[in-house]
Amino acid sequence: MATDIETTGSSAPYGPDNPAPVIEPPRARTSRTPKTTRTNFELYGWLFMRLSGIVLVVLVIGHLLIQLVLDGGVSKIGFAFVAGRWASPFWQTWDLIMLWLGMLHGANGLRTIINDYAERDSTRLWLKALLYTATVFTILLGTLVIFTFDPNIR
Repeated sequence: MATDIETTGSSAPYGPDNPAPVIEPPRARTSRTPKTTRTNFELYGWLFMRLSGIVLVVLVIGHLLIQLVLDGGVSKIGFAFVAGRWASPFWQTWDLIMLWLGMLHGANGLRTIINDYAERDSTRLWLKALLYTATVFTILLGTLVIFTFDPNIR
């Protein structure tokens, strides 16, 4: 069984004369920092990550099984294949839900990482503004492509 000296690497066990090191919080509270938030946004973000993750697993695994196993594999996927799929509102909706959930799920995860690791308020502001802009742009462009796809293009 390991002793305190072996696991901590110090020459003596922690005690009144040898206190344990203090770990500082990532960002200390200031007088401007509210003690509590007024909304449950982080709770809803956390819940969204869990629920969207479950739905995405079902959508992506279903998509892969149908596209790769039941429809003959990657060799059959081409422009005509996609045009045939997107002629159906079912597949447009399936791909649209995957696009929206995937982008929002990823953006929420990156927002959490930015909040955790960007120390300065201005850095956090610009990183999140860039993230939100890229997310909105990708969702709008992807939605536009799905709904305006023309299979007769040459």
